[in-house]
Amino acid sequence: MRSVSRFGLRQALVVAAVLLVHFCTAQINWTSDGNGYYAFSDDGIAVVSLLAPEQRQPFLERKDLIPPGRTTPLSVQSFQVSPDGNQLLLFANTKRVWRENTRGDYWLFDKRNRNLVQLGQDFPPSSLMFAKFSPDGGKIAYVSGHNIYIENIADHAVHAVTNDGTERIINGTFDWAYEEEFGTQDGFRWSPDGTKLAFWKQDARKTKNFLMINNTDSLYSFTIPVEYPKVGLPPSATSIWVYDLTGGTSVKMNLGGAETDYYIPRMEWVLDSKSVILQRLNRKQNESQIIVAEAGGGNSRVVHEEHDEAWIDIKSRWNNNDPTGWDWLSDGNEFLWLSEKAGWRQLYTIDLKGNERLVSKDTFDVIQVDLFDGKTNTVYFSASPANATQKYLYRVNLKNGKTTRLTPPAFEGTNTYDISPNGRLALFHHTSISSRSQGAVVSLPEHKELAPPSKMERLASGEAKAEFFKVTTADRITLDGWIVKPKNFDPAKKYPVVFYVYGEPASQTVTDNFFTGRNFLYLGDMPADGYVYISLENRGTPAPKGRSWRKSIYKNIGRLNIRDQAMGAKEVFKWGFIDTTRVAVWGWSGGGASTLNLLGQYPEIYQTGIAIAPVTNQLLYDNIYQERYMGLPQENMADFVNGSAISYAKNVRGNLLLIHGTGDDNVHYQNAEVYINELVKHGIPFQMMSYPNRSHSISEGEGTSKHLAETYTRFLRQYCPPGAR
Repeated sequence: MRSVSRFGLRQALVVAAVLLVHFCTAQINWTSDGNGYYAFSDDGIAVVSLLAPEQRQPFLERKDLIPPGRTTPLSVQSFQVSPDGNQLLLFANTKRVWRENTRGDYWLFDKRNRNLVQLGQDFPPSSLMFAKFSPDGGKIAYVSGHNIYIENIADHAVHAVTNDGTERIINGTFDWAYEEEFGTQDGFRWSPDGTKLAFWKQDARKTKNFLMINNTDSLYSFTIPVEYPKVGLPPSATSIWVYDLTGGTSVKMNLGGAETDYYIPRMEWVLDSKSVILQRLNRKQNESQIIVAEAGGGNSRVVHEEHDEAWIDIKSRWNNNDPTGWDWLSDGNEFLWLSEKAGWRQLYTIDLKGNERLVSKDTFDVIQVDLFDGKTNTVYFSASPANATQKYLYRVNLKNGKTTRLTPPAFEGTNTYDISPNGRLALFHHTSISSRSQGAVVSLPEHKELAPPSKMERLASGEAKAEFFKVTTADRITLDGWIVKPKNFDPAKKYPVVFYVYGEPASQTVTDNFFTGRNFLYLGDMPADGYVYISLENRGTPAPKGRSWRKSIYKNIGRLNIRDQAMGAKEVFKWGFIDTTRVAVWGWSGGGASTLNLLGQYPEIYQTGIAIAPVTNQLLYDNIYQERYMGLPQENMADFVNGSAISYAKNVRGNLLLIHGTGDDNVHYQNAEVYINELVKHGIPFQMMSYPNRSHSISEGEGTSKHLAETYTRFLRQYCPPGAR
């Protein structure tokens, strides 16, 4: 069922419990030499030297952000620097599209004459998307109203690249499912020579609308349509086109096959600007083809193929889950690729003839590629061979395959790096259960600290700290876990336990970071109140434990992960200090589904559950996520039924609190209603809290977050009372 964001990687749950593994930083705008970056503050934009971060060279002052005829400065969300470094493209007055604010106004600032000019002035306010400079800096392309436009900087003349865009014909961006499940947003690319634009086109006219209803914002209710392909239904037809600026013509890339039978999650230009390269996945996402298509005539050829008995994890190929860009080497004749086909996620090189070479021969997972340094033929990547809860920086030489860890032993925990394009400097962020730091400047590959962290924090004296442990279940499966024990813990006493669960392929819960063991929904101090707080990492989560660990959940979501959690809980009970009459479990999104499955499949273990925004029936979620991990329901319907919480609602015997936002365009409120019907049908008592027009994060509206936390805390304290006995 769920995607990264569906399960909250961009939601309130994951922000608090998963994504805050380290201090989050926005995408960095590096200087051309890679020795500094552009930083935005209330005072404007300055150039910051990595070697002397206290010295900031002003680039744009606050007063420069005030447009002509106005008195207040623009509220800028992000910016880009022109190729020559003289202009800034400012993104302001932004509006949300699906998950993020990707629509707004763009302004061009020229530091030479201090001019500030709005682009696309004839378009509606806040309607431009993904504006970016041409390689020569003379033009800017952007999307508005599902059409692509090019604006000349010299005279601001605007030329349409496409004119067929509608609500359902989508040029240069994507439908809900693509963005949610592939992370794609920006759907067009300048050719390296600046003479062409390649872009995605989606035909969503056959994708049905899911109608959400708004009952509160007007006298009469109204519906909000979202094009949403449910599992078992075909995706939007997707194609790749190339527009030639010289002739003003567009050519469709001939990829063969029905456009509703495949996905195109990645596309980029080959460096010679004569062709584009793309990845095509079949509907089940277990067959991948890398295709090169000629920009002029559209003819294409398959240069590489891969098959998997489960699914092909395309997100592992992207640096920081960003689907843009392509890691080229050998002057554009080879590229980097990741594959799990040998049992581990390993690094390969592939040339344009399809010849493949294994680079990282170590028997451990590459978590992500952080940077390719062409000057030294080195790839920087993250991995953690010995501990799946942690992350460290490594490098490998492409010629000899020698792998070296760079993160010093002193930094035990989770480490992330923003590496400069020059490959010599990096902003280093460290987090563990005891401390966290942000923004130290280190040299690479020596990892010598050149500037101290800009922010540091340590666990307060006397504050309860998570401890890591392992349990081996009756099925001989060893699970990682963390535990936060009550203050003044006495092993001779019995304490209530609260399990935090996620359990699906979108994210881990057992990671070594500063926020591990903290329950952001609990109003109060759980350890001081006398709760044991635990999380277990079941099979199927994206831990760096090898392909078999991750792919074992294929067609088994809602069964294998649920059994692992339950059997792990039984091992925890053997410690002797858990009060097995006070056992609670909670989770959000995928974790909400796991919570309901645990209550329904193992009612003898769990007496209390809080399920937030859960998918209760796997047939109600989107096709890309659900079919990736479960197959096609037309072929294995029983797996969908047997893995869905609704199938076990009749067995729930404990105390259940179901929470959902009625405006959730990700996991529809429909999930709550069909589950409620099943509970009512079987006479199962429960409590329900719906939040009108709130999305999957349940964060909109004054007082919402506080109310949610109060509701959660009150229910937990009432039905799983705290304190030792």
